[in-house]
Amino acid sequence: MRFWPYLALSTAGACWGLGLPFGELALRETDAAHMIMLRFAVAGLAVLPWTLWRPQCRRLLLHPAVLLAGACYAGGFLIEFEGLAHSSVAIAALLVGLMPALIAVSAAIAGERISLASWCGVAGATLGAALIAGKPGSGGTVFGVILCLISLLAFLAWLYAAKRAPRDASPVDVSCAAIVIAAVALAGLVTVLHGPPKLQLSASAWGGIVGQGLLSTIVATIAWQLGARRVASAAAGVFINLEPLIGATIGVALFHDRPTLAAAVGGALILGGSLTTVLGEHRRAPQDMTAADAPTPA
Repeated sequence: MRFWPYLALSTAGACWGLGLPFGELALRETDAAHMIMLRFAVAGLAVLPWTLWRPQCRRLLLHPAVLLAGACYAGGFLIEFEGLAHSSVAIAALLVGLMPALIAVSAAIAGERISLASWCGVAGATLGAALIAGKPGSGGTVFGVILCLISLLAFLAWLYAAKRAPRDASPVDVSCAAIVIAAVALAGLVTVLHGPPKLQLSASAWGGIVGQGLLSTIVATIAWQLGARRVASAAAGVFINLEPLIGATIGVALFHDRPTLAAAVGGALILGGSLTTVLGEHRRAPQDMTAADAPTPA
């Protein structure tokens, strides 16, 4: 078994986690909807030359599955941040921590066999994310929680829609095409709902937006697609919980957040759960893998 897919998934989770401190820089001067719009505008413009240069990538722009993946990706971020405006960061982080379990359950329903080690890893990582999120408190509303849950379903739809892309399409092409589609969709939707974005931002705010676009969107999306097509869905989903771990670590290191015992234990559970899943998948003999275990190439 090769470990590079897990390295790619770790990179994706880490880059998504970097989106939290990058977003904190940007949100000092703009609202969440316009930040997401500008984030994807940066990402879309960066991958546009590649998308237009490769004929196979251009064709993906009109493929129904990739169109759906791009729309769900854009909608997931927009709904998540709208939900965050009606809830709290702790509630949002706690719900995001449920994503690996949601992926594992949906994969099992779809017929993919999940190993005991993967179930244990998913449970440990989910509990770790809950500890990092802390007590949700009373700052949220039912409407905000519902929106955050809907965003999880949108992200789940993105994952499965990307798997429906042509089997001979490379993960890089699928990722770039979906990012361009998402950027176009967000540009139109956010402009209609909230008006044009303010572009006169400070260097630090633009740094946060560009960092989100290049690392938390392009690198994270491509790394995820590269890794997820090589491992079982439940094993891949565990690495999503690196996002709150990285965000909490950077918050302590750079933004002077107060470290807590619960966060430390949560981080250990996330790392332990991820390692348990990887080692469990490593011990599974290739002949024990059924056709249902093999993830569809993205």
